[in-house]
Amino acid sequence: MKFYEAVLSSAAFRVRIALGLKGLAYESVVFDLRANQHLTDEYRRINPMRSVPALELAPGQALFESMAIVEYLDETYPEPPLLPKDSLARARVRAIAQLMACDIHPLNNLRVLRYLARELKADDSARDRWYAHWIHEGFRGVETALPPSGSFCHGTAPTVADVFLVPQVANAIRYKVDLGQYPRVRRIYDECMKVDAFAKAHPDRRSKA
Repeated sequence: MKFYEAVLSSAAFRVRIALGLKGLAYESVVFDLRANQHLTDEYRRINPMRSVPALELAPGQALFESMAIVEYLDETYPEPPLLPKDSLARARVRAIAQLMACDIHPLNNLRVLRYLARELKADDSARDRWYAHWIHEGFRGVETALPPSGSFCHGTAPTVADVFLVPQVANAIRYKVDLGQYPRVRRIYDECMKVDAFAKAHPDRRSKA
């Protein structure tokens, strides 16, 4: 498998975690998004949005969008499972993951922050206020959905919810967002970072790009 990624991309971070939890080997192709290395016609043939991540399974056979890739990996390599067996629990885990992927991340990814700066002339302070606002909007909700104790978002092992929560928390920390009002979010992040697959996937453990 060939994995197209960027070190600071939270969506790529999710897939790195899942690949690590599954113990899968892959070839990494790292883009510098700030240098627009992903905006090529060649990469468009892999991912029509020219975003990261993408996972090329074989020539002409590629997956894109982190949720689709993570669920493909879980279905194809079922151990350890990243979704609970119970349908209600699966829905709950997916909801937490989608809160990260659909409600928070799209408003705070690089192309949105670039648009704020270049088109709306927002300075760094305004950009950071925008970023923090949408983190707080999402984390206030997810805090109440998380268990009051335990290491993970659901049960006693990592699930898709943790795979998606951890990169969003890491980004919030990088942008110096105060997470003091989200003790459950912070506890789960800290516990997940004790797991090798999470720790090794963290941008701080990889060369910056």
